[in-house]
Amino acid sequence: MTAIKHALQRDIFTPNDERLLSIVNVCKAGKKKRNCFLCATVTTERPVQVNVVKVKKSDKGDFYKRQTAWVLRDLAVVDAKDAIKESPEFDLHFDKVYKWVASSVAEKNTFISCIWKLNQRYIRKKIDFINVSSQLLEESVPSGENQHVTGGDEEALDEYQELNAREEQDIEIMMEGCEYAISNAEAFADKLSRELQVLDGANIQSIMASEKQVNILMKLLDEALKEVDQIEMKLSSYEEMLQSVKEQMDQISESNHLIHLSNTNNLKLLSEIEFLVNHMDLAKGHIKALQEGDLSSSRGIEACTNAADALLQCMNVALQPGHEKLDAVRQQQQRFSELRELFARRLASHLNNVFVQQFIKLESSRPYYLSLAGHDQSSTLAQHSIELTLPNHHPFHRDLLRFAKLMEWLKNTDYGKYEGLTKNYMDYLSRLYEREIRDFFEVVKIKMTGATKEGKKFGLHGSSGKLTGSTSSLNKLSVQGSGNRRSQSSSLLDMGNMSASDLDVADRTKFDKIFEQVLSELEPLCLAEQDFISKFFKLQQHLSIPGTPMSDAEETDGGTLSRMHGTGGPQSISSENHMIRQMMTKIFRCVELELNNLIALGDKIDSFNSLYMLVKMSHHVWTAQNVDPTSFLSTTLGNVLVTVKRNFDKCISNQIKQMEEVKISKKSKVGILPFVAEFEEFAALAESIFKNAERRGDLDKAYLKLIRGVFANVEKVANESQKTPRDVVMMENFHHIFATLSRLKISCLEAEKKEAKQKYTDHLQSYVIYSLGQPLEKLNHFFEGVEARVAQGVREEEVSYQLAFNKQELRKVIKEYPGKEVKKGLDNLYKKVDKHLCEEENLLQVVWHSMQEEFIRQYKHFEGLIARCYPGSGITMEFTIQDILDYFSSIAQSH
Repeated sequence: MTAIKHALQRDIFTPNDERLLSIVNVCKAGKKKRNCFLCATVTTERPVQVNVVKVKKSDKGDFYKRQTAWVLRDLAVVDAKDAIKESPEFDLHFDKVYKWVASSVAEKNTFISCIWKLNQRYIRKKIDFINVSSQLLEESVPSGENQHVTGGDEEALDEYQELNAREEQDIEIMMEGCEYAISNAEAFADKLSRELQVLDGANIQSIMASEKQVNILMKLLDEALKEVDQIEMKLSSYEEMLQSVKEQMDQISESNHLIHLSNTNNLKLLSEIEFLVNHMDLAKGHIKALQEGDLSSSRGIEACTNAADALLQCMNVALQPGHEKLDAVRQQQQRFSELRELFARRLASHLNNVFVQQFIKLESSRPYYLSLAGHDQSSTLAQHSIELTLPNHHPFHRDLLRFAKLMEWLKNTDYGKYEGLTKNYMDYLSRLYEREIRDFFEVVKIKMTGATKEGKKFGLHGSSGKLTGSTSSLNKLSVQGSGNRRSQSSSLLDMGNMSASDLDVADRTKFDKIFEQVLSELEPLCLAEQDFISKFFKLQQHLSIPGTPMSDAEETDGGTLSRMHGTGGPQSISSENHMIRQMMTKIFRCVELELNNLIALGDKIDSFNSLYMLVKMSHHVWTAQNVDPTSFLSTTLGNVLVTVKRNFDKCISNQIKQMEEVKISKKSKVGILPFVAEFEEFAALAESIFKNAERRGDLDKAYLKLIRGVFANVEKVANESQKTPRDVVMMENFHHIFATLSRLKISCLEAEKKEAKQKYTDHLQSYVIYSLGQPLEKLNHFFEGVEARVAQGVREEEVSYQLAFNKQELRKVIKEYPGKEVKKGLDNLYKKVDKHLCEEENLLQVVWHSMQEEFIRQYKHFEGLIARCYPGSGITMEFTIQDILDYFSSIAQSH
């Protein structure tokens, strides 16, 4: 170990100006044993830094290298594991815990002892030594310790005291005076000894010579003490003389303090009196205005407003503690309270009278025709001239807004009367608006029911009328000939039980305009009333404050308002917004009901009106939500929009149901199914209505439901058809669907458009192949047999040796189909196809051209079989491809 220690000192620590004090051979606990050395070192330069260095051999094993170093001051804990039982394991806690196993217990103890001594000497922050034997921990470093720690290094840890600058300078001067101080130390020491003896003798003589002077000094001190006693006696006499003067000055000072205190109190009292007089004195003019002010004139309202503000300032003055105990203050406060009560009663009574007068005034101006019992259809033309407008309440609002500041005063001073006024306003205005809105909707219903001839035809009377058409006609719908299909079938437009021929587009347009006018009249009415309520009742509106709309208008009664605001006083912003919505719900409680009735009427007249209503209502809801998403208007229109959306969904569902109930006629060809043509009409109308609409997504969903229903029911009718082939029904109807979707360019139905085209193409090809087998039936059967023999393994050139398929049989079959017979068969085929196809879709020439191509393909197939199976026989068909082209062309032209 000594050799290793010298090697480490020489190779690693001396180049770094460090001294190695202790070393221990260790390995990491719990891992594969790879030995290394932990070294305790100190730097040779000051200030001294103590390190713990980990050293290990290089991979080649020919030299040592420094791997890791820790500063001793970062060491927190040294854990020897067991203070009694000897164990080579120990832990060092730096930034993390390092677990080591020493090669021997002696090396471990020596290393821990060195660490403890270094900590005692150099480190201010003491390290915790746990599970360490007390014998290893000593309070001080004993003599000879350096040898133990360093193993022979006498400069290890010895104590020394540095010379200060003055001592160094004195030594240098002394040594310069003696040139042989270094060469002859003994002579230098003798000289210093002799000089020291001389100095000691001089000191003793100096002390003996100063005794006489000390005696003289003592006599002088005794004389000084006598003089001090005389001075003290004189000072005592002076103090007695000044004592009487002090008493007199104290009396004068106390008198001045009392005078100053009295002046200060008088000034404070005057200030308090001036404060009370200035802030609690109400002018006589204000008192008169509060008691007798005219609330019916603008000048009187202004005077009352100024007086009420002045009264409020006087009542809200911030009194100092103790003011309320003054009789004058209590009397003035009592007077203010009486004035407040008096004016609050006058103001509430006057505003209640204004509400009643306005109600009576507007009630008396109700249109005469609305007071009639019922609505006679004989007066329809006169009623149609009525303008769809709601009464304007702007003059009433303008008159009441003059009292806005007084309402704010009443809200801050007497919330009970403010709440009573709010309830009375809601009661009167709710009845007024209910009559006006119901009258308005009666006119709307009159115009709607008179807007179409069907209103009279089906006995439609007002909102309570019923359409008397029968829905059974839809259930018994039969597929007629192409000429009379539209006249005998109810269309999808007939959701209100009115035939498409009777329903004019102008009627729907007029309904759309009426519905839009209804919403355009209601919106400004509600917005104006909400703005007035906010300004008149001083209720703040904040769009960011969420609220819960009230579903029941009765919750806006006085009891609810009291519960909202507790015992009274100013409300929070959230509660004020809530109060606005409640008041609006109470005042306009009939709006949602009337709109729902109007929507039901429009749906009865023509269920396609739900498309118009959905677009218009969605636009108005979107506009209202942009203004205030929590307002009464936004909430009400949103609720009505739900009803409209339900009617729209019901309309789509009924259309699909009618498709499923369609019955086909067994006596006539099918042609284009009614619901296919009616889907085209629906889509065209819907595209015109929903152009640039906010609820386009609802229409796209409806399109998908309808087109799936159309596809499914076309296939259902085709399967049930007896007179018209299934392929013809599928081909014609899917061709019509594909043409419709291509023309309208509905983006959400691109996949369905491709599917319709594919179905049309597939069934066209199937019909052509199926029909062409009939004109050359025997020839087809013959060559099918030839192909069957080839498929069974017979070589093509040997087929002619088969008895049933020899050359004679082939010539015999070919002779049965001369050109005239082929043309005759094709002519019959053309007539049969003409009977199958309908005129509306005009697919006859398309089918005929496809048959021509298929016939030529089969002809070439037959010729190829003859050439391969009957080579050199010279057998050919009795007609050529050019003959086939001429046959098809002449037949098409002849018909």
